[in-house]
Amino acid sequence: MIKQITSSANPLIKDIRALERKRHRAESRLFVAEGARLALEAEEMGVYPKTLLFSSEALERPAVRDLVARMDAAGVDCVETNQRLLSQITRRDNPQNVIGVYRQLDRGLRELDPKTGSIWVALEQVRDPGNLGTILRTADAVGVGGVILVDECCDPFSFEAVRASMGSIFAVPLVRCTLQELLRWGREGGARLIGTSLQTEHRHDSLELEATMPKVLLMGNEQAGLTAEAVEACDELVRLPMRGRADSLNLAVATAVMLYALWAADGYPGARA
Repeated sequence: MIKQITSSANPLIKDIRALERKRHRAESRLFVAEGARLALEAEEMGVYPKTLLFSSEALERPAVRDLVARMDAAGVDCVETNQRLLSQITRRDNPQNVIGVYRQLDRGLRELDPKTGSIWVALEQVRDPGNLGTILRTADAVGVGGVILVDECCDPFSFEAVRASMGSIFAVPLVRCTLQELLRWGREGGARLIGTSLQTEHRHDSLELEATMPKVLLMGNEQAGLTAEAVEACDELVRLPMRGRADSLNLAVATAVMLYALWAADGYPGARA
């Protein structure tokens, strides 16, 4: 049954607004994803929200009406509200008119087998949620086995990270672990750990690796790069060549270049025609 809520004092609205805070997301194991397009993409992957909020204006669109009907039939808590409350939830002046509240999807490292994917991404102490969301989107495009968050990283379920992922938050397996856990997992699965560093002259496109061998791309913090321990643990270190005045790339851009270099070395298996 579809509910109607128009008051910001409603307990459900208060709980959803609180998901802006990392602590509340961690305690509730929920997060917010904005837009009908993201809700439709999640549905295609078999992921349904706990709660779906939408404005009365959104119901004028046949696609949204059909979406709401399917969600309601599936037992999702469907709530018709107004743009004012949607704006309060998203902290935007012009919010999306459909918002989903989803259960967090991260899992344990032991649930993943390195051999099920030829390329994996590990991010050590990444702090910028926009970078993290963009990396998730690129990882989805390349078809990586998963994204592994090493030690203290920013929250992939923050509003900014979810927005930047453009729906890929639902498609890419997410894992959190320590560096030692990552290294043990990689060794046991026969994976090669590849990092970027200024301490080498080997270019990013000079790697010669077996296409069937699992490869873990390890990228570091936006300012400091990889820790000394991570650099020491890498099986291969490469650097991105520079020509102009800039001496580094944005983390999300550098990760994209590296991912496509690794995928190209494999011969772009699975690429759509």
